[in-house]
Amino acid sequence: MDKILTLLDGSAYSESVCHHTAWIAQKLNAGVEAMHVLGRREGAASSDLSGALGLGARSTLLAELSSLDEQWAKLAQAKGHAILEDAKAILEQDGVPVVNLRLRKGDILDAVREVENDIRAIIIGKRGEGADSARGHLGSNLERIVRISKVPVFAASREFKPISKVLVAYDGSSSANIAIKRMSVSPAFKDLDVCVLCVGQDNARAQATAEEAVAKLHGANILASPRAATGEPEEVLAKLVSDEGFNLLVMGAYGHSRIRSLIIGSTTTAMIRTVKIPVLLYR
Repeated sequence: MDKILTLLDGSAYSESVCHHTAWIAQKLNAGVEAMHVLGRREGAASSDLSGALGLGARSTLLAELSSLDEQWAKLAQAKGHAILEDAKAILEQDGVPVVNLRLRKGDILDAVREVENDIRAIIIGKRGEGADSARGHLGSNLERIVRISKVPVFAASREFKPISKVLVAYDGSSSANIAIKRMSVSPAFKDLDVCVLCVGQDNARAQATAEEAVAKLHGANILASPRAATGEPEEVLAKLVSDEGFNLLVMGAYGHSRIRSLIIGSTTTAMIRTVKIPVLLYR
């Protein structure tokens, strides 16, 4: 059976991530690999804290710090196991027949690379454990994972709603064409209402561009319609999502280098942050 990977951190997004994962798993007839990654500071007690102490530190203080560090590592591992067990209960309740649990230590990108060749998609929350204290900001790992991933990345919203109506942001770029190509071979879109939107200053040209993508989806027996609009893409897409009840936004992601994104801004990041629905990203 195919597998999809869901990344869990115990944040307010975790329950929604589980429900979205179950929805995708059933669409793809896939099992689920549920993973929680302990950072290097959480995953193992430090055996040598001497470098963290300055002049005047006594040996008793060093021993106490080592003991606290060890206890913290044990608590982090226990929390990780609890997060995974809770996730498994939700996934099984939602009808996922095969759920494997993985607790990993180290960098999350290394953990994803270990399993990426065996999975079809990655599901992660838009925001992490700091969601309530940093509203409007995305989780620190989301962009890193999207940039290195060879498979589609599904960024889950905070609340789960069944998905029936999909908006595809299409601009004719290479990453947008990859999105259309992969949608065409995915069973996930077969019974969904798909709208392909092209935003540009020339409305006729935007309409023609959208129709090209729709023709490819029709060729794969996916129900889709073209649409064109003018204006700033972030504003147009956000208004459509809000006004017309789309449940999922699909788009090509991060077509430019990280350095260029830092200089001119990233449309991908802005869109994920702006819309309140899940975003499926292809590269």
